[in-house]
Parts: sequence; C-alpha cells; structure tokens
Amino acid sequence: MKELELKYGCNPNQKPARIFMKDDKELPIKVLCGKPGYINFLDAFNGWQLVKELKQATGLPAATSFKHVSPAGAAVGLPLSDTLKKIYWVDDMGELSPLACAYARARGADRMSSFGDFISLSDVCDVSTAKIIKREVSDGIIAPGYEPEALEILKQKKKGNYNIIQIDPDYVPAPIEHKDVFGITFEQGRNELKIDDDFFSHIVTENKELTEQAKIDMAISMITLKYTQSNSVCYVKDGQAIGIGAGQQSRIHCTRLAGNKADNWFLRQSPKVLGLQFVDGIGRADRDNAIDLYIGDEYMDVLADGVWEKTFKVKPEVFTVEEKRAWLDQMTDVTLGSDAFFPFGDNIERAHKSGVKYIAQPGGSVRDDHVIETCNKYGMVMSFTGIRLFHH
Repeated sequence: MKELELKYGCNPNQKPARIFMKDDKELPIKVLCGKPGYINFLDAFNGWQLVKELKQATGLPAATSFKHVSPAGAAVGLPLSDTLKKIYWVDDMGELSPLACAYARARGADRMSSFGDFISLSDVCDVSTAKIIKREVSDGIIAPGYEPEALEILKQKKKGNYNIIQIDPDYVPAPIEHKDVFGITFEQGRNELKIDDDFFSHIVTENKELTEQAKIDMAISMITLKYTQSNSVCYVKDGQAIGIGAGQQSRIHCTRLAGNKADNWFLRQSPKVLGLQFVDGIGRADRDNAIDLYIGDEYMDVLADGVWEKTFKVKPEVFTVEEKRAWLDQMTDVTLGSDAFFPFGDNIERAHKSGVKYIAQPGGSVRDDHVIETCNKYGMVMSFTGIRLFHH
C-alpha cells in the first residue's frame, strides 16, 4: 500500500486527505481494523516513535496514551503496587504482563486527558494488555504486532470499527523531513538525538547523587518531551509520567499545569480518595470525573445536597486544603524534565511543592545561577543536557 485515502484532514471541511510515501515507496503500516483518520495517524506515528525510543533507552516495554498530538501519559513496564492497581481500575484483572503494566500506567496517570486516547505500544500487543484496552474509551492503537487472541479482543471494540494499526518495527524514515505551512515547504533534519545515561552526566548542583531510577525517569521525561507540543515539561516518578504540561507559551505555566496533574495523581492515592464509596453501576468515566472534582477546588459540584447521592453511597467529607497539603508533602523523589531552559527560579519553587528532587533541562539561561541556587536550597540534583527538545 503506497497511499491511504482519509475521510478528511484535521476537520471535516479539510478535503481531500491522504497519507502516502514519496518516491513511490510502500507505507510501513497495515490497517487491520477500522478507518483511522488524519489526527489518529499523527498521534500514532508520534506515539510509536516515543515508545520505540523508551524501549531502546530502558530495555523495558513501553506504552503511551496520546491526545491531540501530545502524550497524556507515557510509561515503561514496571510492576504495579496494589494502590496503583486500584487507582488505575485494574485491581480486578489478576496478574498483568509488563506491557499491560506500561499501558495501565500511561492511561492511568491522567485519566481525564486520556479519555478517547490513541495508544502506542513498543511490543506485540498481548492478551493482558488488550483486556485493559477493551474496557477503556479509546480511538485506536498502533503496535508492531498483535497476538491472535489480543487482536480478536480489540476487534470487538466500537462494534468492530476500532482503529488497529500494525507498523513495521524495522521501518527507518528518511533523515530529512518536510512540512507544508501556507503553501510553503519547511525542511529539517529529523531529531535523531539518542537519550541515554551519558545524556545526564553534566550535573550542576551541589547534590550530584543521581540514582539509577532517577536516570530512567530522566530518560522517560526527555523522550516524552521530544514528542510533546512545546513549550512543555514532564514530571516522572517510578517509571511513568505523572504530569505533562504541553503547548503553553510560558514555562512557569507549563510547570504549574504539569505539577497540578502530578499532584492529582498522588492525591488519588490518599486514603480519603481510596475510601470513596461509589453507587453501584457507575461508569468508569463518571468515577474519574467525580474524583477530579472531589480533589479540586470545585468539590461542591459533586458534594452538594441533591447531587452527591447520584455518585456516592455515603456523602464524603470535604478533602480540606490542609489535608491535601499534608498528603502531598509525602510525595518524594519526583523527576522533572523541561524541553527548554528554566528562565527563573520560580519553576523550581513550584516543582518543589510536588516532591521534585531530580531535574533535567538544557540550561543556557542568563539566570542559570539563580535556578541552580534555588535547586541547592532544596538539595535537588539538576543535570544540564545542553540540548533543546522543541516539538511543533
């Protein structure tokens, strides 16, 4: 297949639309089910690059959950604790494969954003992973292959119209890429930057103790940012992104946005949230929405009399600001990556509130000294990579 006609482009009025290979080459993909659209393929190809690089960098199966051409979550296949299984709604699924753990983490980090995602997997999709995907609202998936039973499970989604793409894992794109904007063609070399342990060797803070897990988390943050719409920052803990701030014009707004998402991830693990008693038969999305409201500033939208009864068996107590702060103060050893330099120390101050201990960023600001000084105040470890990772 050398080209694939699409229903439309980004929007229904943008026709005609297709994907194709130049120089009469074959496309490196097969559509096994469904009719993926223009944005689906953008998510699929960006997500595939991300998980392929995560697998190369860590040696672990990787998964990402994409929405609107940026990852909502990304993770490698480390085992899940009982608490994580519960907040990711997989505690009833028995033993999970490493790939299934990776997707549960990627999907579960920011469930509000991952609703209706496009999934990318680094490895052949197994039954364990397919069973998780089957119960989630999702637009489609790309992977290098599918176990026969896993493929049949996925084909049952969306009344047989779920988008399933198989990509050739050996496909290597041309070293020069092009993009048309306003009838004008842009050309650049592909971002083939390899991110490994040496990438983080230039530590500029007084504390230089970078753990092996922190190196993995730094790699996850940087590779995730490589495929996230800029400006962007990424909080990572124990092998998974826990907060991604994408497409903001201000660096501090990225840091706040992603930090709030990381805080919500940790608040969902608190006894107050784990103890919520939902009414029988409530949908997964409704539970996610209720939790998001409960831990946020608009909690009365779900706790008001005449409202809470639709969601909870027992009216929950208010999760006070003081209680939330006390719980968040227990979050530690978080890694923060940035696709460009931090221009002010206020980013570090905000990161500290979300338990950040390790930071990877390019450096190069005229205020680097102030940023380093702020890191030293909190005993953080910061690496200057020297490389910007903008993605547009």
